[in-house]
Amino acid sequence: MISPERLDAMQGQWVRLVAAFGVAPAEAYPPFDRLVAAYTAPDRHYHNLEHLGEMFRVAGRLAAHTRDPLAVQLAVWYHDAVYDPRAKDNEGRSAALAGEELVALGVPTATIGAVQRLVLATAHLLGQELPAAPDAAVIIDADLAILGAADARYRRYAADVRREYAFVPDPDYRAGRAAVLRQFLARPRIYRHDVLFEEGEARARENMTAELRDLET
Repeated sequence: MISPERLDAMQGQWVRLVAAFGVAPAEAYPPFDRLVAAYTAPDRHYHNLEHLGEMFRVAGRLAAHTRDPLAVQLAVWYHDAVYDPRAKDNEGRSAALAGEELVALGVPTATIGAVQRLVLATAHLLGQELPAAPDAAVIIDADLAILGAADARYRRYAADVRREYAFVPDPDYRAGRAAVLRQFLARPRIYRHDVLFEEGEARARENMTAELRDLET
């Protein structure tokens, strides 16, 4: 649950962001309200506004590595705008939604294309090399920062993800989640940016290894 004060702050952040494209507050509020409705849906236990807030903090820390900060911020807003644990095309649908809404706001075509590419990058296709594009590296590192969180936060994250997949029988969930964790652990490194690598890489591997051990017990 996000506090009213934090929600007001996020609304102000959104209004200032789209104002850079000449969008008046009255025009900015409806898409913001739709985003909030999506991220506060009852089945959003992890992929919610708290997750967005954590991503914005990390993206802010990596701002010096960002070429198009406005596109990155918009992509954070839209990257999980559509989230259905039963579906395999959430990123594609989120990118399409971003395109529709940003066109309506009059955001330039080049920026919309950049936003959509960044949203698609958060699919985290396992087996692919770490992204070379700076902005993609920023949003992916921000999205995966939770893996290197403190123990209590990581455990809450893992439990919340399980709640989002409550429809999956426990043996199937354990097998599927374990497979994902093993694929992440097999990567040469999880974080592209050195600041996150130095601060969170070892912690992320410890967290995932501990979760994997619990899943296999």
